[in-house]
Amino acid sequence: MRSARGWALGLLLCAEAVLAGCLSAGVPVPPPVLRGTELCLAAAAAWRLPRLVRVHREARRRGQSRRAALRTAVRAMVPVAVRRLVRHELALAASLLLWTARRPRHGVGKGAVPVPYSGAQTATVYGLLFVCVVETVLLALVIPWPAVHAVTLVLDLWGCFFVLALHAACVVRPHVVEADGSLRVRYGALVDIRVPAGRIAAARVDRRFPGGRLVTLTDDGTADLVVGGQTTVTVELSEPVAFLRPLGAPARARVLRFHADDPRAVVAALGWAGRGGSGNVASPAVDGPRR
Repeated sequence: MRSARGWALGLLLCAEAVLAGCLSAGVPVPPPVLRGTELCLAAAAAWRLPRLVRVHREARRRGQSRRAALRTAVRAMVPVAVRRLVRHELALAASLLLWTARRPRHGVGKGAVPVPYSGAQTATVYGLLFVCVVETVLLALVIPWPAVHAVTLVLDLWGCFFVLALHAACVVRPHVVEADGSLRVRYGALVDIRVPAGRIAAARVDRRFPGGRLVTLTDDGTADLVVGGQTTVTVELSEPVAFLRPLGAPARARVLRFHADDPRAVVAALGWAGRGGSGNVASPAVDGPRR
C-alpha cells in the first residue's frame, strides 16, 4: 500500500512535468485540466506533509544536518524507482548538453582509458529517432482535438528528446579502465558498476548474443550488460561486486559480460594494469562463438 501511494505521487509529478512542458512550449492547456492536476498535486502534498515533517524531525534528533534530514525524509516518501527515474531524466539533459558542446567525457580521469560502446546501437538509435520525428509530424497533422493534440505533441517531443539524450549519455559516459587498473562498466546514466582492480581475475574477448533486457543476471552470478543485442568482453572476478539495476534493485555479480566497440583494447588495458602490479592476469584475447 505504501508503495502504491508513492507511485501515485510519482505519477502526479510526471503529469505536472507534462503540463509544465506544454506551458513552456506555448501549447494551450484547458483550464479544467490544469486546475484538476494542481488540485490533485496539492492534495497529495498535504496528505504526505505530516509524514515528511515527522521523518525530518526524527532525523534531526539523530544529529543529521537539515539537508541530510531532508534527503532522508524524501527517501522515506518517494520509492527508489521514482527517485532514480527523476535523476535519470536530469542526467539525460546534462549528457545531451555535454554531447552537443563536445565537452570532455564524464567520469574519465587523468590516466584513465575510455572504452566506447555506443557504436553497436548508433544505427538503431537514429532509425528510432527518425520514426519518432515522423510520428510527431503525422500525429500533429491528423489529431483534430486541441487538448489531445497538445498532450500528444508534448509526449512525442519528449520521446524524441529521450531517444537522442539516451544515446548522448552512452557517448559521454563510456566504460572506463582507471589508471590504477580498476574497471567501471556503464550504460549511460542507467547502470554504473565499479570493479576494484584487486577483484579482476581474468578478462577476455568473448562475443555473445544473449538478447533480452539491458541487464540480465543469471543464477550463477553472471551479469550481461547488452548493447545492440551483444556483449564482446567477459571479465571474471575473484569476489562478487554489488551494483544497482536500472530501477534501483540491488544485485551482485561474479562475472561481467559487456559490450565494447574495441574489445581487444579493453583486454589489453586490463592486462597492462595487471602486469603493473595489481595482481590481475588477463586471459588471451580469443573470440567467442559467433552467430
